[in-house]
Amino acid sequence: MIKRTLISEIKSSLKTYPVVGILGSRQVGKTTLAKIISSSSGKKAVYLDLELPSDNVKLSDPELYLGQFPDRLVIIDEIQRMPTLFPLLRALVDQKRTAGRFLILGSASLELIRHSSESLAGRIIYHELSPCALEEVGFENMDRLWLRGGYPESFLAANDEKSMRWREAFIRTYLEMDIPQLGIRIPSVQLRRFWTMVAHVHGRLWNASQISNSLDISAPTAKKYLDILEETFVVRQLQPFHHNIKKRLVKTPKVLIRDSGLLHALLKIPTLDDLQGHPSAGSSWEGFAIEQVLNILPDDRQAYFYRTSAGAEIDLVILDRRNIPVAIEIKHSLSPKLTKGFWLAFEDLKCNKGFVIYPGTEKYPLTPKVTALPLKNIREAFKTLK
Repeated sequence: MIKRTLISEIKSSLKTYPVVGILGSRQVGKTTLAKIISSSSGKKAVYLDLELPSDNVKLSDPELYLGQFPDRLVIIDEIQRMPTLFPLLRALVDQKRTAGRFLILGSASLELIRHSSESLAGRIIYHELSPCALEEVGFENMDRLWLRGGYPESFLAANDEKSMRWREAFIRTYLEMDIPQLGIRIPSVQLRRFWTMVAHVHGRLWNASQISNSLDISAPTAKKYLDILEETFVVRQLQPFHHNIKKRLVKTPKVLIRDSGLLHALLKIPTLDDLQGHPSAGSSWEGFAIEQVLNILPDDRQAYFYRTSAGAEIDLVILDRRNIPVAIEIKHSLSPKLTKGFWLAFEDLKCNKGFVIYPGTEKYPLTPKVTALPLKNIREAFKTLK
């Protein structure tokens, strides 16, 4: 069992909000986390999985069924499958507004947020559960986490071969079952080809024309496919940072496969030796490190990248409490060196502080304003951004 750091935040929210939502992709551990929380909540809990026909039958008259449990924690899994529940949850909460009445779990952000924002405004708080992070599995397991990714069953598999089989099965199930269940009608073979092409351009700027021409689809269709992958938590579109300076800025997002294990499955990279020698190793590790940073970023912080047509570039830009940009560069090297492009961007943005995240173990200054920082120490770095 991997202890998830999100547990304490969700428990705290359940003491304040009538409805708490946990969002995240399939098989990321939402159900396990919810059951752990319910067992320690001190309240009797009712668990409903909307993928089970038996639980759907219970909700044939949802007001009658859910109205029986005003003093229990009701957990509703895969709630996006029954969006008509949202107005009812609002009515039940308004009848008796106590903290911790409903814990809802969902695998599709767009539908879930659309319905709940209309029906449960002021009554709900969301938490996103990502695949397991480095601080949850231990720094000594960094290479295994990088290769296999953070889905619990993949990371905890007996060996790399079994981990790869699990990830390949996950990809098939996601394409052939999960996507159609969301009402999205795209041939699984077509979406698989698209997802694989995204894996090959992982860490690069989004180029709709390049992808669409290769698949013989339109650029808007390619963007639609990309949005679907993002809304189901398997792809991230990292947005460019737009600063009020007289520079020609890149305006397209950078695309990343969020879980490194899924990236490696799509690229057919089975072992760490294969990964270390693969042309995608650098971009893979960059994406892996970015996800580790974003996992610990407070909810009120946004992350971007910065790039200009003149070659100035920073992998990750985060604003501190005074809205001053903090530059974060990521290097897959034990002796990281900064490029001219980084220093140009550092000057453009008038940064006071920067970090170079690398896979080593020692923290040390590169310049008075830039520190080399092991990946394991990233939480420590963000304490300085207040």
